[in-house]
Amino acid sequence: MAKREGWLGRLGNRLNRMEARLNERRAEVEAESSGDLPGNGGRGRAPAGPSRASAAAAAGESGASSASGTATAVAAPPVAAPVAHAPHLAAPTVPTRPDPASVVPWGMRVAAEASWRLLLLAGMLWVLMKVISEVRLVVLAFAAAMLVTAMLQPFVVRLRRLGLPRGLATAVTAILGFVVIGLVGWFVVWQVMENLDDLSDRVRDGINELKLWALDSPFHVTEKQINDIAKNLSETIGTNTEQITSAGLQGVTVLVEVLTGILLAMFSTLFLLYDGKRIWTWALGLVPAAARAGVAGAGPRAWRTLTAYVRGTVIVALIDAIFIGLGIYFLDVPMAVPLAVFIFLFAFIPLVGAVVSGALAVVVALVTQGVFTALMVLLVVLAVQQIEGHVLQPFILGRAVRVHPLAVVLSVAAGGMIAGIGGAVVAVPLVAVTNTVVGYLKAYSRDQHHLGAGMIGPGPHGSTALGGVPDREDPTA
Repeated sequence: MAKREGWLGRLGNRLNRMEARLNERRAEVEAESSGDLPGNGGRGRAPAGPSRASAAAAAGESGASSASGTATAVAAPPVAAPVAHAPHLAAPTVPTRPDPASVVPWGMRVAAEASWRLLLLAGMLWVLMKVISEVRLVVLAFAAAMLVTAMLQPFVVRLRRLGLPRGLATAVTAILGFVVIGLVGWFVVWQVMENLDDLSDRVRDGINELKLWALDSPFHVTEKQINDIAKNLSETIGTNTEQITSAGLQGVTVLVEVLTGILLAMFSTLFLLYDGKRIWTWALGLVPAAARAGVAGAGPRAWRTLTAYVRGTVIVALIDAIFIGLGIYFLDVPMAVPLAVFIFLFAFIPLVGAVVSGALAVVVALVTQGVFTALMVLLVVLAVQQIEGHVLQPFILGRAVRVHPLAVVLSVAAGGMIAGIGGAVVAVPLVAVTNTVVGYLKAYSRDQHHLGAGMIGPGPHGSTALGGVPDREDPTA
């Protein structure tokens, strides 16, 4: 009986020691896990291992004594007190580094994101200009077709209202329009060729009068100096004969390109007049579905702007040509009718065209009729242009195509540098249409936002989105 009780006591002591070791290991693991948390450092918890082990040992000893009774004679071997290991010291906390985008100031982040977007747009525009320069003839022909279509399309609508079929109305309008434009061009060429000899004689007389005036002027110009200038001019012309010949050959090439462009414009105009709505529907199908509603609303407004511009420009140019032509005719300036036609054609280039055509009329009056007649022609041109700028354009064009004069000058200059005279003609209606489309899309986007549909396009993202929206994980946001 005593041997059995001694064996049971030893077994209980071993079990107590195993439990103490397990408690120690559990305390170490808990200390290490609490030391990794930021701001804690492992000092918030007291090592529970030794106290638990001692309590367990005391419980074991009380259990063994009760089992052996009060009169046991065999003394249990001494139990070694478990050594409490010091918990591991937690590693020093390393401060977490903030997000680099949050350190950069807000204005710099916005400037950076705007900069790379502007660079992307600039690259896209550069590539687009390169493509347009390679197919400039096709682009200008289509642009001219758009302008002619905007001018002739109201006639097609009127003929359709009179009961004519669409094909017949388109054919009648296109044939009459092309005939009128061809007659105007033929009339200009015929008048120039008819009055060329008279003009050359008058120019020669004007140069002689200018020579006599220079000799009698207070500038002390001698006849020898005038003869030297004339000799230098003749030598320059003789030296640059090859360049003049090549320029003539290049002029032939330009003439072929012009004829090709005219044919392309005629075919494009015919199809635009006949099937313009289907072409617009097909083009609208290429637009993403999210932006299709806005573009569908901007298209008709852009077309109305273009139609108003072409119609108003034709009326203003016709008034300028009639009044300036009458003034030139009554002042007995030669080629009054061709000059009036030139004024009408150059009026399609706003501001710049009026200056060029007026200067041409003044120069012809100067070399043919003298200084006084040239001054009178200049007064007529300035008076008509002032009436045009302050009365005709605001009344005829209205607010539909109102573009600032600075924008007109810059657009004409840019169009002339990119595509010559054709680019200068197309530049201003392009700016007017773009202004209309952008204004409508801004108003449409604002209305959609007020109606609760949200802004068009994605929300804030990237580095500029930091601080722009509340954190969704924060319940207080």
